[in-house]
Amino acid sequence: QVQLVESGGGSVQAGGSLTLSCAASRFTSGYMAWFRQAPGKEREGVAVILIRDGRTFYADTVKGRFTISPDNAKKMLYLHLNSLKPEDTAMYYCAADWTYMSGQTVFHSGSYAAWGPGTQVTVSS
Repeated sequence: QVQLVESGGGSVQAGGSLTLSCAASRFTSGYMAWFRQAPGKEREGVAVILIRDGRTFYADTVKGRFTISPDNAKKMLYLHLNSLKPEDTAMYYCAADWTYMSGQTVFHSGSYAAWGPGTQVTVSS
């Protein structure tokens, strides 16, 4: 089982930027993803990358504003958050899995076996 630890969260004003980091105990060639969960809401997938070929997938709510990127040598996964909005406020989680996923299942939390403890992002208006 891979261990994941997120960092980089914080408080920022609307329109600002943050970069989240996820340190992995080992890097999987499968899927690595960022999810978020706001109070009272379900956990939602925002960005996914298939490490094997670099394909990326983004939720419509963050497309064009967030970028997911890996550093295979350092066993790190990043999420670059730009043009932040108050509705981006949430706990952000890193996740990983090795099994094949099709279509929108890449955004389903149940598709992922490994999770980090999360890092909080707060965006003020």
